[in-house]
Amino acid sequence: MDMKTELLSGFLQLFGSKPELAVKAPGRVNLIGEHTDYNDGFVLPVAVNRSIGIAARGREDQQVSLYSLNFKEMASFPLDGFGRDGSWADYPKGVIHEYQKLGEYVSGFDAVVYGDIPLGAGLSSSAAFEVATAYLLAKLNRIEIKPEEMARLCQRAENLYVGVNCGIMDQFVAVLGKKGHALFLDCRDLSYQYAYIPSDEVSVVVCDSGVRRGLSNSEYNLRRSQCEQGAKRLATVLPGAKALRDISIEQFEEHQGLLPDGMRRMCRHVISENSRVKEAVVALRRGDVVRFGQLMNLSHQSLKDEFQVSCRELDLLVEIARSVDGVLGARLTGAGFGGCTVNLVRKRSAPLLAQTVEEKYEAETGIKPAVYPCQIEDGVREIPITT
Repeated sequence: MDMKTELLSGFLQLFGSKPELAVKAPGRVNLIGEHTDYNDGFVLPVAVNRSIGIAARGREDQQVSLYSLNFKEMASFPLDGFGRDGSWADYPKGVIHEYQKLGEYVSGFDAVVYGDIPLGAGLSSSAAFEVATAYLLAKLNRIEIKPEEMARLCQRAENLYVGVNCGIMDQFVAVLGKKGHALFLDCRDLSYQYAYIPSDEVSVVVCDSGVRRGLSNSEYNLRRSQCEQGAKRLATVLPGAKALRDISIEQFEEHQGLLPDGMRRMCRHVISENSRVKEAVVALRRGDVVRFGQLMNLSHQSLKDEFQVSCRELDLLVEIARSVDGVLGARLTGAGFGGCTVNLVRKRSAPLLAQTVEEKYEAETGIKPAVYPCQIEDGVREIPITT
């Protein structure tokens, strides 16, 4: 069944009627620009055709009943007194909490949620869930909120309520993604532009390693802290440098001796990655998909050697992909430590890439990979529910 059918039939079965509203927010794949977002840097994600959907009906009281069709589990809580419990329900709770902090009225509601984003794969199911919730609540409660502020609200929910110190990229593209385009985002001031992806020429293919990592329990927060400390040390000789994005590669090479080895490697990755993102956008605008792919390859090497967030399985997926004729670039995407790779491939070669990865990766690891050819979609939107 498609998402609309899943949501409508699930809501009818649980609550005995059609929902008042249904929405969906997409997952994302970052083409290039990894671990730059929380350093005030540049990223280039796309919204993809895998989503989290919510169907809901408002209630007269202050009670929430939210059922996950994926987990087959109900979360019920009052809006005037709820807390974290470490479950999937913390994501919508965090969004509700942020609206309440703004003084917005949020009514009770019944809802079902369904997603086809693989969990833990690095395609940002958490941001999609947050954005779908924020959009749904804005519609149900007639809350006026700008798209950029909705993204910020969802980021705060994940940072402050869920406890994952993520940047703004995932939530931003889940709100403002555009069909057929990558989103070039400046994570400092949230200015953004769209860059056309020639989908008649190339395909974006995601390969899921099957290796899962708990982001909040990984070394993600440690790396963020190292980058922030590195920027502060470099700022002692580079006045005005508020974050790593303010430091050029040349300045870094001159002053890198101020940093201990691990911190130096992490900062080098972020500074060079920002440069690669800007060059990648230029390449897209002149239709140079070959150069774009080369920059993806350089990004993976830096993530592996400098930032050290790759793993054997991700490196194997990249190696297999690059052996396929027509693959222009391959790299890990997301926080790392598992999850997915993203591949830019000539359209004619996409089926061969899928076949080769499925055969060789399982033979090497014993893990059956999932391969997702991606359509580049719009951000959060309503699902029409009228017949």
